[in-house]
Amino acid sequence: MKSETSATTTSLYDIDYQRWLSETLVQLRSRNFGHLDLENLIEEFESLGKREKRALASYLMRLCEHLLKLKYWEAERELSYRGWKVEIRNFRLQIARILEDSPSLKIYLTENFEREYCNARKLFLDASNLVENSLPVQPCFSLEEALEEDWLPVQPEA
Repeated sequence: MKSETSATTTSLYDIDYQRWLSETLVQLRSRNFGHLDLENLIEEFESLGKREKRALASYLMRLCEHLLKLKYWEAERELSYRGWKVEIRNFRLQIARILEDSPSLKIYLTENFEREYCNARKLFLDASNLVENSLPVQPCFSLEEALEEDWLPVQPEA
């Protein structure tokens, strides 16, 4: 009988994900562990961590991209400064929110900072059409500076 329920639950996962979630929660809350779709439940838990890491990497890359825009894209700076500053704040807030829930992911940020800076540099070069040697290959700011609430690589001219 256990394999019948498991097969039904497994097919439910493929057919109606939200219903599968609801039924899995009911089973967990009632401590009905024998009828859980463990294979898909384990897969879902694994993917949760991966999603958070992907989101964190994406926010970090976009943060670095906008910091590079502020620092190096002089032709657009005056017109775009406020918008870039808002985006920088948004990416910092998103990163902070994830780190608040999962402080151990700060290590992931540290380990991936240079990679995401390089990705941001590529995006920036594509957007700005500046020559590649116009900005450093190695980060021109630290992770700590990038995450610092009020730090910016340049300030607007008064």
